[in-house]
Amino acid sequence: MFKKPKRKLYALIFLLPTLAAFIVGFVYPFIRGIYLSFFKFQIVNKATFVGINNYIKAFKDESFLRSFWFTLAFVVVSVILINVMAFFIAYALTLNIRGSNVYRTVFFMPNLIGGIILGYIWHQIFDGLLRSMDMPSLVTNSDLGFWGLIILMCWQQAGYMMIIYIAGFQGVPHDLYEAAKIDGAKKTQILTKVTLPMMMPSITICTFLTLTNSFKLFDQNLALTGGAPLTDGIWTTRMMALNIYKTFYGEGISAKGVGQAEGVIFFLIVVVISLAQLYFTRRREVQA
Repeated sequence: MFKKPKRKLYALIFLLPTLAAFIVGFVYPFIRGIYLSFFKFQIVNKATFVGINNYIKAFKDESFLRSFWFTLAFVVVSVILINVMAFFIAYALTLNIRGSNVYRTVFFMPNLIGGIILGYIWHQIFDGLLRSMDMPSLVTNSDLGFWGLIILMCWQQAGYMMIIYIAGFQGVPHDLYEAAKIDGAKKTQILTKVTLPMMMPSITICTFLTLTNSFKLFDQNLALTGGAPLTDGIWTTRMMALNIYKTFYGEGISAKGVGQAEGVIFFLIVVVISLAQLYFTRRREVQA
């Protein structure tokens, strides 16, 4: 058996590679990115300080504002639909139905497919269906593009959230169900008065994951619609992550600093909304 000082020494040795990778791959680029958001640059080594001008331009950028509202609407709809679907799928698969393990595998499999591949596959599926119904293409109608992204996201994420909800269902003490049945509670009452309060930790985790994943959606958006259609010079289905990427890399030298500022704004939005969600859902956990 090692003595405590030696244990701490070995723990630090094993942590150092991961810590170094985290600092080099995340902490330093994050701090450097905030720093560069106050500069106009083509090459980071030749940057000109412009103060908050990049942030002013970001808030005046119509495409950025449009992408924010589009992303916000997408997040609200996708978070609700994914969690409702995952919850009831998990509920059904914990009722001891035949082949439940096979169903769990089938529902989880879409999560294993890369976002770019999913986007191209669903693009072909949607275009084939719309063409057969004499409807416009997915990339020519912003409403169709919005719901196409919702369907893709639900199909990919619901199975993963289902696994977390199943773990939550299995963690509910059976004594509570038995006590509720003895008291004459119906199935709907058991679900709302017993299951849901005890499931709040799982709901907190799944809501947080779907919220952050929806905000950060990039590759599926790029592959499915690419931000199309273009209306009055604005890409109507371009989400924030894709819009920031296009601003930084595709819209001129002067836009690089603006793209960096938009990235910082995006980070702050996601952090604030995620922390607010965690605060309110965790309060429900205490009450449960």
